[in-house]
Amino acid sequence: MDKASQRIDELLIEQYRSGDVLAFQKLVERWHKRFCEKAYWLTKDADASKDIAQDSWNTIYYKMDTLNDLGSFQSWALRIVFTKTMDWMRITERNKTKHESYYKNYVDTEEQNDDNQALKSKMLKAIKSLSSDQQIVLKLFYVEEYSLKEISKLLKISVGTTKSRLFHVREKLKKQLKHRNYEN
Repeated sequence: MDKASQRIDELLIEQYRSGDVLAFQKLVERWHKRFCEKAYWLTKDADASKDIAQDSWNTIYYKMDTLNDLGSFQSWALRIVFTKTMDWMRITERNKTKHESYYKNYVDTEEQNDDNQALKSKMLKAIKSLSSDQQIVLKLFYVEEYSLKEISKLLKISVGTTKSRLFHVREKLKKQLKHRNYEN
């Protein structure tokens, strides 16, 4: 940047600090396009570049009083743009990673749900093929969570008969589910 251009920036900053709001607008007119270009060069995203430039102007506006060397406005302002751009890129990458992770988990969950539904369907078909005595023992033991002794009292059969029925139910379900897995 040449001395004349640097001197224009210095004068505009001095005028702004003296209360001339139009001086800040002129500074924006001089530099806004360059800020957008700098941000775009790093992000390759036109909309993001405009947002970053606007965000940079907000920071410049609020920190203008901290600029001691008015001749260093260009490097100071471009450093702000660069920092804002890097912040945007970090946030974007973090969000992208979160979205990818969410999508992967969602797809995995959907696949698990599909697998679970298929297994549940096979299991229900296998249970329906059991005799009513076998279904009752199965339901009382696994769904209602009765003990073998309680089941034997309810059904008025011995504990040994209850164990035997439960054993045969399990074996029959294993065979049917194994057989259905080979069919698929």
